[in-house]
Amino acid sequence: QIIVDDDDSKVWSLYDAGPRSIRCPLIFLPPVSGTADVFFQQILALTGWGYRVIALQYPVYWDHLEFCDGFRKLLDHLQLDKVHLFGASLGGFLAQKFAEYTHKSPRVQSLILCNAFSDTSIFNQTWTANSFWLMPAFMLKKIVLGNFASGPLDPEMADGIDFMVDRLESLGQSELASRLTLNCQNSYVEPHKIRDIPVTIMDVFDQSALSTEAKEEMYKLYPNARRAHLKTGGNFPYLCRSAEVNLYVQIHLLQFHGTRYAAIDPSMVSAEELEVQKISLHTSNEQEEQ
Repeated sequence: QIIVDDDDSKVWSLYDAGPRSIRCPLIFLPPVSGTADVFFQQILALTGWGYRVIALQYPVYWDHLEFCDGFRKLLDHLQLDKVHLFGASLGGFLAQKFAEYTHKSPRVQSLILCNAFSDTSIFNQTWTANSFWLMPAFMLKKIVLGNFASGPLDPEMADGIDFMVDRLESLGQSELASRLTLNCQNSYVEPHKIRDIPVTIMDVFDQSALSTEAKEEMYKLYPNARRAHLKTGGNFPYLCRSAEVNLYVQIHLLQFHGTRYAAIDPSMVSAEELEVQKISLHTSNEQEEQ
């Protein structure tokens, strides 16, 4: 746990795994309901392959600027001048805002945006954003749970949702209220400031909290982005479709291998291994389509 602000109550919790010699790690930013450990499947797999991975949990911040400033101080504290960011939902929005905030002296080397959005007005909650801090925790939890999938689900997705509900229960009123405020406060991403950053957009074709319009908007914003589509995975593909998500993450990071922005220990890189994995993903996708 790390405190970087003058305010002692703002504590960043994080898991930092993998080789410390890596100076440009992949940092995971969770959704509203998530804690740092929702990315345990990514941490286990990616560090096993030689990547340095950091999963974060944010302190209580009430506006995007304050978050960006705190995050910049955290990177300074960790002595990381450039990082790759994987943001899920709200985490994806904050990752884009941070890239925009630091565009004059860039700190973000690349972005993986999973079920992310670029404009908070899609939630139609901008008018209530200022009252979340007043609401009791049970009401806030109800708002978040309203976006979780219901109805019949496959076992992995059901387990993923159970895990997220459990994580949601562990969050206090101010943590939840502040994240919902960040999620719904009137704000949007200014793409011209982050045009040169390599982006992968990861989304699912089944039911998730994101509307089709929100997804289309992301494609328009990043016309050159790579796309990583998962047939299924709901709101939390990193939990219930972790093998596919981990593979797409590796494919995204492959472009930095052999540069100073590599997130992997150079001794662990084997092109053949990745080729084999790409082929296996391709085959599994084809089987699904049949």
